[in-house]
Amino acid sequence: MANRDKNFLKLHVLVIDVGTQSVRASFIDGEGNISEIEKTSIEAYFSTQPGYAEQDPEYFWEMLCQTTRRLFKNSRIPVEQVKGMALTTQRGTLVNIDKDGRPLRPAIVWLDQRKARVENWPKGFAKAALKLAGVYESVTFAIEESEANWIRQNQPEIWKKTDKFLLLSGFLTYRLSGKFVDSTGNMVGFLPFNYKKHRYSGLREINSKMFPIERKKLATLVFPSDQMGEVTPEAAEQTGIPAGLPILAAASDKACEVLGSGAISPEVACLSYGTTATIQTVNDHYLEVVRMFPAYPSAIPHYFNTEVMIYRGFWMIKWFKNEFGYREVERAQELDVEPEALFDEMITDIPPGSMGLTLQPYWSPGVKLPGIEAKGAVIGFGDVHTRAHLYRSILEGIAYALKDGALRTEKKTGVKIKKIRVSGGGSQSRNALQLTADIFNMKVEKPHTFETSALGAAINAFVGLKLYPDFQTAIRKMCRIGETFEPVPENVRIYDQLFTRVYSRMYRKLKPLYNDIRDIINYPEK
Repeated sequence: MANRDKNFLKLHVLVIDVGTQSVRASFIDGEGNISEIEKTSIEAYFSTQPGYAEQDPEYFWEMLCQTTRRLFKNSRIPVEQVKGMALTTQRGTLVNIDKDGRPLRPAIVWLDQRKARVENWPKGFAKAALKLAGVYESVTFAIEESEANWIRQNQPEIWKKTDKFLLLSGFLTYRLSGKFVDSTGNMVGFLPFNYKKHRYSGLREINSKMFPIERKKLATLVFPSDQMGEVTPEAAEQTGIPAGLPILAAASDKACEVLGSGAISPEVACLSYGTTATIQTVNDHYLEVVRMFPAYPSAIPHYFNTEVMIYRGFWMIKWFKNEFGYREVERAQELDVEPEALFDEMITDIPPGSMGLTLQPYWSPGVKLPGIEAKGAVIGFGDVHTRAHLYRSILEGIAYALKDGALRTEKKTGVKIKKIRVSGGGSQSRNALQLTADIFNMKVEKPHTFETSALGAAINAFVGLKLYPDFQTAIRKMCRIGETFEPVPENVRIYDQLFTRVYSRMYRKLKPLYNDIRDIINYPEK
């Protein structure tokens, strides 16, 4: 038995994590340890017009290939110990493929802000019924946000040539396996997908009317941990991955983060401090925290993740770095550290509440929550405030918004959140984790690795390969808490008053001004 356990611990899976800002490839063992990892920073997108966000699909593939080739070249792990692989990617980035498997246009990245027109549906009785139900604006918002609708309207020749319309996960899986297959766990976006039943929508279902995409253009769906195929010889030559390696289905990066955090019930809330900040809980039944905003598929088959999203959450850190952080960027290059580490050092002595500077983190135009007119706001400025106060107020504002999301979630689920787990790149900030504990007035748990997206995908692979019999066992063996942060009573008192008396009232007080700004400037466009 001891020899068996020793041999088992030598087994690894390959996980490829294609995020918004980097591609990571890692070998992960059966105890959830990241034995080796390679990272390649990428350009998130380019813009040919204001609000556009696109990237060449071949760029994603080449960055993946560079990263995996480097991993296998530098690895000291015998290749025979790598038993399978899984892929997790950013959500909502879409690729048009022709009949020869070639991209027809740049991928539309999830950050894109272009809008389609509402044309043939809803009209007449359907429009009246949706208005009566109070969901007409939500439906038209989704229609306008649909990448497929925009391409069909503005580039009909591209749509006519499109043989397959794939999420980035489906495109990269095709390049690896030669098959047009994707995981239900990746189905996040404006697609004809039934989120309650985890299958494509029937032709009479509302999502098919909102997003009328021909079924033949869509990938075949499997459930997380199902085998999707094997690495082809052609892909092996380009990536350095052994040909024939089994590819196991995982899920989107956010869903994998939740699984990698060890969450499996709604009592545990997972905060993702990534480019998009989210608060999610896992449920065995479907429910919507915000009406017409679906519970997305979990990385566990037939489970659901509730979600409240801060669309450009920790993207704001990049915004701050670009606009105000040139000193730290230059110093970080000299010290060979990340600028974010110096930002964290900069705010250590800034008191909780940032001397009254309070930020509302709705930096992205067209956010649906709390309302499409919402804008970012910072109030409370005085002559005492510095860049450091502004930086800390960003972290606090994101945590306030996520706490609001937690209260919405508890109200909808009827389940009290008892634990908070934080993952994503922002979880490397000790100040961010401590202020999260203080704002939530709850112990915050940090998983043993911030690479929880990769870890969740690895759990899918270990279960799919039958190396663990079920998800409960895999979570117990592969997930653990690395560090905890306890709320500080004095900080809790300050944050509770700021949240209740200031932050929670900001949107309601500022909404008329946001509407006036939108009427005058037409941003975001009506």
